Amino acid sequence: MAHVVDFTTVSTEGLESSPVGAALAGLRANEARYFANKYDHVFTTEKATSAKGKKIVAYVAKVLEDERGIVIASPPLEATEMVLDGVRWSYVFYESGLSINVLYTLEDKGKRAVGFKLSDGMDVPEELSAFKFARQKSKLAGTIRGSYFVVKGEY
Repeated sequence: MAHVVDFTTVSTEGLESSPVGAALAGLRANEARYFANKYDHVFTTEKATSAKGKKIVAYVAKVLEDERGIVIASPPLEATEMVLDGVRWSYVFYESGLSINVLYTLEDKGKRAVGFKLSDGMDVPEELSAFKFARQKSKLAGTIRGSYFVVKGEY
């Protein structure tokens, strides 16, 4: 069942098992606000264990594994995917407080990247220790630490 993410009233629904659930909910709401403002899109998530959620999680895991040999240790909680202005956006929110998105322009020669965002209060996961993280302040999520890499393969 899809969950509409409300960025005016932040809810931890679906993220209760995370030790940084409130911060992860703020991070998820921050993403919802971005898509509402930029694309007039309603950000909805699926449980990672749903059929649609499993496909999104598998896609993100494949890109990470193929591009950098990264396997995320934390269990996925929620996932979402949308195509807006010719770009496929795939998101997975993990129990540890990690959010991963794959931005993939469907036309050749477009932007293609994987972004990592760490919720306020979580440590950098061992599998991402090679990345440098920049800090960003958010009214909804506190301090977000983010990093990314460019996708070179075809997915």
